[in-house]
Order: sequence, then structure tokens, then C-alpha cells
Amino acid sequence: MRLGFIGTGAITSAIIHGLGTSFADQGVIHVSPRSAAISTALAQAFPHVRVAASNQAVLDESDVIILAVRPQISREVIPDLRFRADHHVISLIATLSLDALTGLVAPAPAVSKAVPLPSVALGRGPTAIFPPDPIAAALFDRIGTAIQVDRPEVFDALSAATGTMASYLAFAGAVSAWLVRNGVTETQARHYVASIFDGLSRTAIETPEQSFAALAADHATLGGLNEQLLKHVSDHGVFTALGEGLDAILSRITARPGA
Repeated sequence: MRLGFIGTGAITSAIIHGLGTSFADQGVIHVSPRSAAISTALAQAFPHVRVAASNQAVLDESDVIILAVRPQISREVIPDLRFRADHHVISLIATLSLDALTGLVAPAPAVSKAVPLPSVALGRGPTAIFPPDPIAAALFDRIGTAIQVDRPEVFDALSAATGTMASYLAFAGAVSAWLVRNGVTETQARHYVASIFDGLSRTAIETPEQSFAALAADHATLGGLNEQLLKHVSDHGVFTALGEGLDAILSRITARPGA
């Protein structure tokens, strides 16, 4: 497989790091020259990564194309590219609809959308794919878990849910900062909080028969500390605000200006 990336930002870097040197047995990876710092670093780290002279050079040397440019410039970059009928295109641009993509990359017949997360750099995390695409699924199963869906509204909802990552880390950071204010060292606090949430995530993954509500109830012992904090944040509208924020993200995704 000759894999090419249009757009060399953080998520491109994460995917290539996740694939690692093992991908060298599969073929060559071509990356666009921007950002120069990231593309150069990737080529230095992985001998099978090549920095192309231009975006078009990426297409000319690749069979599977991953579009990873920022949404704001996608309409400027993609129309200038000449796709081939044998190109297989995977778009990571959340705000560009499948219909719009299909028109922009013609005559390439195979187009899918995917939402990989930064954790793919460590070979972890889900990547939603729409529509089902065996080539995209095989690629992202190498660096996590591919979740293929056949309904656009489901893909959009999964895409919106990725907007919770920064808030999750900020929540963990707030707990860690509170510990520091109460005498715990920064190193201990960070490790302690990260370990708590890691354990909770593993519990949820390993007990799929239990809903999150059931797990929360199991951890909120009557009259206990967890019940007290859960009631406090619920009474202050934290979960209501979270739902409203996700609704706003979903509206932004489905609006797709110019799509």
C-alpha cells in the first residue's frame, strides 16, 4: 500500500507514530511538506516516510489518500488536486460532507470519512468510519479499534462526542490541582488521578453488560463520598451543560458551511 497524507498536522503525526516501523513492510508513506517541522521529523523518525515536494506529488505517488487538512482551508486545498480513478480517499475533515467530498475528489470512486483520536499514536482508541470501508477499517484496526457505521447521523454523533476529550482532561486536571492545594505533590497527584480514571475506563470496557448509569450507581455508595460529589455536580447542572454543549457541537458538524 502506498499511503499518502494531505495535511501534516498533529493527527497525521499520531497515525504515523501509531503505525510505527511495522508499516514499512506494507509500503511507503508520503506526506505533504506542510507543516515542515512535523513532516521532516516524521521522515527522520521513520525511514519509510517520504516528504513530497507538493500536495499533488503526494497524490501522484500514493494509492490511499488521507485528507487531513484543517476544515478552514479544505475548500482551498482540495479543488487544486488532481485525483485518479484508482485513488481510495479517506477524509478526516469533520465539517465536509460525504457528498461534497465525492464531488471534490472525482474521479476517485471510493470515499469514506474517519475520526481518529490522538491516542492512535499509542495504538489505542476508537476510530469511527462512514460508510463501512474495509481498507480504512484495516488501517485503523492496526492502531486501535475501527468502528464502522452505515448511517451518517450515527457517524456525526460519534464525531461530536470526540469534543469531550479536552474537557475530560481539564476535569482530571482540576482534581489534580485540588490535590496539590491540599499538600499532595504534583507528580503524585497527576499519577493518582490518571490511575483512578484509567481504572474506571478499564472497568467500563471489561463489563459491557453494565450501563454507565449502573456503574455510577455501583460507585455511589449510599451516604458515601461519591454520592455526595455526584449530587453536587448534578445539582449544579454540570451534566445538563455537557449535553447542551454536545448538542451545539453536533449542530456545528451537521451544518457544514459550504458543504
